[in-house]
Amino acid sequence: MSIAPLKKVSLCGLLKDKAQVLEALQSLGCMHLVPLRPPPPEVEKVASPRAEAAYKALRFLTDVPQKRRQVVRDQDFDVDRLAEEALALKQTLRLATDRRDFLMHRIAAVSPWGDLNFPPHEALAGHRLWFYVLPLADLGALSAIDLPWQIVHRDHRVAYLVVISPDEPARDLLPVSRTHTGALPVAELRAQLEDVEVEIEDLAAQRQALTRYIYLLSANLAEAENRASLTHAEQQTRDDDAIVAVQGWVPVEAVEAVEAYAKDAKLACLVEEPGPGDTPPTLIEQSEDMGAGVDLALFYQVPSYRSWDPTLLLFGSFSVFFAMILADAGYGLLLLGGLFALWRRLSRNEKARAYRLLALSLCSCTIAYGAVVGSYFGVTPPPESVLGKLHVMNLDDFDTMMKLSICIGVFHIVLANAIAAYLNRMRLIALAKLGWIAVLCGGLLLWLAPPESGLASLSHALLAVGLAAVFLFSSERPARTAKDHILRLFDGLKGLTGAMGAFGDVLSYMRLFALGLASASLAITFNDLARGVYEALPGIGLLFAILLLAVGHALNLALALMSGVVHGLRLNFIEFYKWGLPEEGKPFQRFARKEVQP
Repeated sequence: MSIAPLKKVSLCGLLKDKAQVLEALQSLGCMHLVPLRPPPPEVEKVASPRAEAAYKALRFLTDVPQKRRQVVRDQDFDVDRLAEEALALKQTLRLATDRRDFLMHRIAAVSPWGDLNFPPHEALAGHRLWFYVLPLADLGALSAIDLPWQIVHRDHRVAYLVVISPDEPARDLLPVSRTHTGALPVAELRAQLEDVEVEIEDLAAQRQALTRYIYLLSANLAEAENRASLTHAEQQTRDDDAIVAVQGWVPVEAVEAVEAYAKDAKLACLVEEPGPGDTPPTLIEQSEDMGAGVDLALFYQVPSYRSWDPTLLLFGSFSVFFAMILADAGYGLLLLGGLFALWRRLSRNEKARAYRLLALSLCSCTIAYGAVVGSYFGVTPPPESVLGKLHVMNLDDFDTMMKLSICIGVFHIVLANAIAAYLNRMRLIALAKLGWIAVLCGGLLLWLAPPESGLASLSHALLAVGLAAVFLFSSERPARTAKDHILRLFDGLKGLTGAMGAFGDVLSYMRLFALGLASASLAITFNDLARGVYEALPGIGLLFAILLLAVGHALNLALALMSGVVHGLRLNFIEFYKWGLPEEGKPFQRFARKEVQP
């Protein structure tokens, strides 16, 4: 399986039939729409292909702790109407909550001044009251004030000061800014707070009442998605006078169905091959069992349409790297036991079965590699036992494990360059990719081979030939003038700077050895600590030793799992993709109906 070949399909019909055309294409579910007009300038008018309002409403209602009895049958149920009502309620509740918080803050700030009732402006002969909360340590600043003032209240920290002035005093009058108390007395603020609290209770009751429709809302999300998708598609077409045009990318095997519909609907249909300037989306075709691998392949970067499908390779390399980082067959068996316990539950849908297969691969590789390095929860089996005979490598053999990690790194990056060279076999850039293969192999031989051996001479030759190929063929710039030739030389020099990057990328695979050694060392350390506790405390020491083993290995397994996932994927996404999948594409998004849940 690989990246599905696509064709560009353009349909043209009468504008009055636009809704029917889009609904029919949505039912076919095989087209990735291409926008034929720019989006609206107003962001709020850009339609989303997802039912954002319905999802927000569902989240708003499911957050209610106590829900009402669910309604499972309602012929008049309208997803859009319920979503609109729930979101309007959410906004009203938010405004009421903000108002309550404001009133509570204002009451707390004004209460120390007492229940203020401001006289009319004329009663003070044009003067106003200005309020300050002054720390007791700054009371000395009052001696420098020429305006009338009065302390109306004080506590152990601050004094509440009123200054009388027709205009707002200067900001440097006191070492603190003035306090905004507002024009309402505390009694009125408390009355408003009580009204808001009652309003919030009523709104909460309305929200709880709407929770009876959570089941229907969840079951009919697909209907909302279909409507949102149609609304979004309506903004992708080109409408001129009485004509509507729709364009999109369609898998080759589905073109015939689109043509048949166009013929029945009396639409003009044009089918084209992707041109050099086109950027088709990427549709990876894999079996259902490889669904998890496809998700991994699209997680970090979508391969470009003219690239290749890394699913199977990523599936295998991630499993191997994960196993080398855990480096313990006991942990693998423990994870496998947990997987088998959830096996039936993970068979409910295709996606779960696909991830079940990925988990099985990770556990199997971990058990196999752990047996090879002879680690079972940090314990090495006796050499004469059956498990001991499977122990052929030692994590403490730094030299061998380091060579193994470097060789895996070289092989991984060589494989990426080999695939890239094959895909570009009709272009000169393929020779540069082969040059990098020669450089990587030459560097590995130079490190492993004895200094005066024939392999050392071969490594020098590979390095020289490889660097020359990189220098000469890294540029695809057309050479028509002398300036072009000079620029090609600069491109070649720029390509040679990738040698340091290649060296660093290869060294990145040392993390396989380092993290595996760290996991095994921690397991051994916890075993030694438990043994020491057991020997130091006869009797009760057994309980402490068991607790120490359980907690220690659980912590070590959690750290190893995190490292295995993060670094196992990193070596693929960063190092491997850099050499094998440098160009990024966009995912194929089907314009298709979703089935409404019963």
